[in-house]
Amino acid sequence: MANHGLEGLGAAEVIERLDTMPVSNRPAGLQASVQPDAVVLSDTQQREARLPLPEDGMYVSIAPYKSQTHDCYFHSLTTCVGELGNTDVQVRLTSGSGEVLVDEVRKTYDNGFLGLWVPRDIDATLRISHAGQIGTASISTKNEDDPTCITNLRLA
Repeated sequence: MANHGLEGLGAAEVIERLDTMPVSNRPAGLQASVQPDAVVLSDTQQREARLPLPEDGMYVSIAPYKSQTHDCYFHSLTTCVGELGNTDVQVRLTSGSGEVLVDEVRKTYDNGFLGLWVPRDIDATLRISHAGQIGTASISTKNEDDPTCITNLRLA
């Protein structure tokens, strides 16, 4: 991973660096998949590295959209692109017990996504609003195979 400037970084640092990187600067030949328990990095030479995520949190990436989206399950930090890049959105994440975990304005990254660190072992409701349009999606971090890429949050 040294070829891509990622040597010595932990999972959270790799996620931060790659997800917030401008799309035009994304490293060619590198795949980086966020899974519930790790970031899996691989290159064109079939080398692979697994960087464990923290035990108390899971990274979930969300691409709110108005008219176009794509199917995704485990977020790709190098290839996933959403519709609304560099856009301010209001984000509210509420746990199943009603606790508000996030309630703030965030700017989507150049790739059209925004990332949230979500506590493990919860079900939550995500509400995103922009320019008078609102979308909601359910998020779960209870299972080993819960999705880390939310692309079904349509703003309407």
